[in-house]
Amino acid sequence: MASFNAAGAGAANPNPNKSLEVNPAPGDSVSSLSFSPKANHLIATSWDNQVRCWEVQPGGQCQAKASISHDQPVLCSAWKDDGTTVFSGGCDKVVKMWPLLSGGQATAFSGHEAPVKELAWIPQMSLLVSGSWDKTLRYWDIRQPNPAHVQQLPERCYALSLSYPLMAVGTADRNVVIFNLQNPQAEFKRIVSPLKFQTRCIAAFPDQQGFLVGSIEGRVGVHHVDDSNQSKNFTFKCHREGTDIFSVNSLNFHPVHHTFATAGSDGGFNFWDKDSKQRLKAFSKCPSPITCSTFNQDGSIFAYASSTDNIQTVVAKRSEFITCDDTGLYVFYPNCNKFVNGKTVKALINWKYDTFNFKKQWSLVWQVCYDWSKGAEKHNPSTAKTNIFLHSVQESDVKGKPRTGKK
Repeated sequence: MASFNAAGAGAANPNPNKSLEVNPAPGDSVSSLSFSPKANHLIATSWDNQVRCWEVQPGGQCQAKASISHDQPVLCSAWKDDGTTVFSGGCDKVVKMWPLLSGGQATAFSGHEAPVKELAWIPQMSLLVSGSWDKTLRYWDIRQPNPAHVQQLPERCYALSLSYPLMAVGTADRNVVIFNLQNPQAEFKRIVSPLKFQTRCIAAFPDQQGFLVGSIEGRVGVHHVDDSNQSKNFTFKCHREGTDIFSVNSLNFHPVHHTFATAGSDGGFNFWDKDSKQRLKAFSKCPSPITCSTFNQDGSIFAYASSTDNIQTVVAKRSEFITCDDTGLYVFYPNCNKFVNGKTVKALINWKYDTFNFKKQWSLVWQVCYDWSKGAEKHNPSTAKTNIFLHSVQESDVKGKPRTGKK
């Protein structure tokens, strides 16, 4: 595919890598991006309750094709392997099936008792799996209204990835629950995350031998399922600037070279080779967090989304009470007698945890796109800006390289 990166850049340019911008962009932060496995059709789900589809043409032009809506913010998406159907789920606790190519109406699957955080289609089983904050996985035969099986999890589902027969599920208690989908009704193994803080994203190895896990502390774990490969496990730091630490929000394996991308709340994305333990390419940072990313089916396009809507910064000092639980960070100001983020934001895991600034005063800087606890009436669409970018991937940037120099 010919390069379609856009021209032009500026000091405060939201597009420092000169990527192609997808228009029209969603009206609120993007929660997931998914490419069709059969064509360059891109799906984006977002906090404005919408699921949108664009067709990316060979020259890089994007054409908006269609959209559907949920009753509440949409958190996740997946494609059927034949590229005909899109699945979406979100805060309305519903999974929707959208026969996009046929132009049919979306139908809903109900049953989850809390928001649906993750979705994946399993071609080998012709089943859809959904992961929810109700501490369950549900397997759906899409010809039937009720789930074929409900699998209990130890805690809320925060991340899910599969490479058949391996499926890795990250839960709120920092466990990674491994399933062998040849026997999906039983846990294969439960692994405590090698990372010390909240899990944000997971990616199963293409060779089914293990998984990547990313967390809010700016670190990625490379972990193998078989104990005999324990010596190959390691973690590494990323998405950090000195003492400032940013969340890793997205992990994606390249479909051809099996190297991988990370994207984070520092506004940056990088390509890595886990086998040689090196970074292949670091890209210029956007001025706002990257919330999600994905490769297309042949790895020639890397799509990523960033948001610059009404950034709010909260700074807490040691004299203030700081807590961190499974859904996020809470800063209590004794003088104000209130939580800064408020009850509404507490329920929304996908807000950006931008900076942990562990300096001498033990300060913490936290940025979010918009503080919805102030009420929707104070959200200003005229100043909000969400971007979806398409980066033309060069083979030299993603092809694995032998490690050089000292270890």
